[in-house]
Amino acid sequence: MSVAVIRGAITIEKNTEEDILQNTTILLQEIMARNNLKIEDIISIIFTATDDIDAAYPAVAARKLNIIHAGLMCFQEMKVQNSLKMCIRVMVQIKTEKTQDQMKHVYLKKATVLRPDLLK
Repeated sequence: MSVAVIRGAITIEKNTEEDILQNTTILLQEIMARNNLKIEDIISIIFTATDDIDAAYPAVAARKLNIIHAGLMCFQEMKVQNSLKMCIRVMVQIKTEKTQDQMKHVYLKKATVLRPDLLK
C-alpha cells in the first residue's frame, strides 16, 4: 500500500454556509466516485478557500459525509492578482495500491481554468 494525492477545486456562487458546504460536498463526492475511493482510504484533506469565502469551513462538508477519522485542515488560499475568485481547493491524501499517475483530479465549474491540461 502506498500514498497518493488527489487535487481538486470548485467555485461557488455565494459566500453562504449553504453554498460552501453544498459545493464542497459535490467536489468530494466526485473525487471519491472518479477514484473509486472508500472513506477509510482517506488519510487527510487540506482545504483552501479564496479570501472572499468566509461563511463556513469547507471541512464541515467532509465531516457531514462521515469522513471523521481523516485529518482535516482549512487554510486561506494565497492572494494573487487576477486569480480565480470564490474558489475552494482540496488536496486529498489517500492510501492506495494505485500509482500517483492513476489518480483522477477533479476541477469543477469555473475551476476548470486552473488545470486545462486535465480536461478531456
